[in-house]
Amino acid sequence: MDIQYTASVFTAAGWRSVAITATAAQVSPGMAQVIKVTEIDGREPVGYTSRTGAKRQQYCAAAIAAREVGLKKRISACKMLEVAA
Repeated sequence: MDIQYTASVFTAAGWRSVAITATAAQVSPGMAQVIKVTEIDGREPVGYTSRTGAKRQQYCAAAIAAREVGLKKRISACKMLEVAA
């Protein structure tokens, strides 16, 4: 299943929230485990990225994606984008 949720990233300007789109597997009736992060704020999670283009908003998208893989998320707190049959 594809889910979308928010997470926080630390930048030089402080903590910022980002929208994460991920592929997940349901592990219990109310929980899903993240298998792969496909997008962070609508962009592919590679290298460094910035929300506004400013250096003080810059963060490592690849590290955030790696951090999120394996985490368990409450399904009720996520937006369901696509459910595999």
